[in-house]
Amino acid sequence: MSENRNYADVRTAVARLCSDFPGKYWRDKDREKKYPVEFVEALTEGGYLSVLIPEEYGGAGMDLGAACAILEEIQCSGGNGGACHAQMYTMGTLLRHGSDAQKQQYLPDIASGKLRLQAFGVTEPASGTDTTRIRTKAVRDGDDYVVGGQKVFISRVEHSDLLLLLVRTTPRDQVEKRTQGMSVLLVDLREAVGNGLTVRPLETMLNHATTELFFDALRVPVGNLIGEEGKGFGYILDGMNAERILIAAECIGDARWFIDKASAYAGDREVFGTPIGKNQGIQFPIARSYVQTEAAALMVDKASAMFDAGEPCGSQANMAKLLAADASWAAADMCLQTHGGYGFAVEYDIERKFRETRLYQVAPISTNLILSHIATHILGLPRSF
Repeated sequence: MSENRNYADVRTAVARLCSDFPGKYWRDKDREKKYPVEFVEALTEGGYLSVLIPEEYGGAGMDLGAACAILEEIQCSGGNGGACHAQMYTMGTLLRHGSDAQKQQYLPDIASGKLRLQAFGVTEPASGTDTTRIRTKAVRDGDDYVVGGQKVFISRVEHSDLLLLLVRTTPRDQVEKRTQGMSVLLVDLREAVGNGLTVRPLETMLNHATTELFFDALRVPVGNLIGEEGKGFGYILDGMNAERILIAAECIGDARWFIDKASAYAGDREVFGTPIGKNQGIQFPIARSYVQTEAAALMVDKASAMFDAGEPCGSQANMAKLLAADASWAAADMCLQTHGGYGFAVEYDIERKFRETRLYQVAPISTNLILSHIATHILGLPRSF
């Protein structure tokens, strides 16, 4: 990586901030299923969550590579960027496709932390990753859209002021292409909850503030439509490329955390009078994880550089996410195995990070769907669905 894309100053500053939030902080939040408010506030005050917002709106005006560096360092420090990473990748939809009036209205307050845009409503119970089959619909009624439907696995809604919501504005059977007829609405959660929107917490194996959303005649002003009606699927795809690259960077951070933990433990832990790290049965899995992680990191760097250059990068974003998620999951398994029984002890943080990084084999897109994309879009093989 070129020195100007290493973001050494950013990495050092983020690592310093994260040192104020040690393992105990995250263990307590995990045990109590509480949102890390203090950590998110510290990131906001440091300007890290507004890194992608242009300077004219009060942000840092940096590129996706810088955002990747921030999230990687959070994970590498033992934290969990999942509490706030959405604010980075949801920015793209508003920045690229929002009107000037919308940007002026929302971006300065998001940059300052007065408003939070942490929620992204796409997934539904019946459609899953087949996004074109979403059933949540919005019907125009005067100056409002009336929204009805359901979303699931939507994180951070209870800690966000705004929600980017994908809806059907034209039924699927009335469009030429299945990707047409979907639109993006910016929902003000402060007004919506209790007035057509019901939020139900969904308990999962990790502390991710996940919810189900129920829309019953929720009225959203037409002025909150992002871009043009019916073109929302393309807008969401723009944001998904950034999302996959950023989460890939998080996975690299996780993998490096696991490798550092395993290396330190293998060097210190003695069994039969010698450090266990002296044994190749311990050394080789750690070394393999290191090689796998460094290779995946190169793909993340390539994808982020292409994104920042404005080049098409859908396949690269997918490959980066797959390779990085595989590297972090392999490193997690290796680290737990290296620690033996202690890997299951809560105080070591390994079991928490193990659960957290497992998510990225499934979300925001499963590894199988990525392989399907590569097979059909790159290798020219026939579609299986």
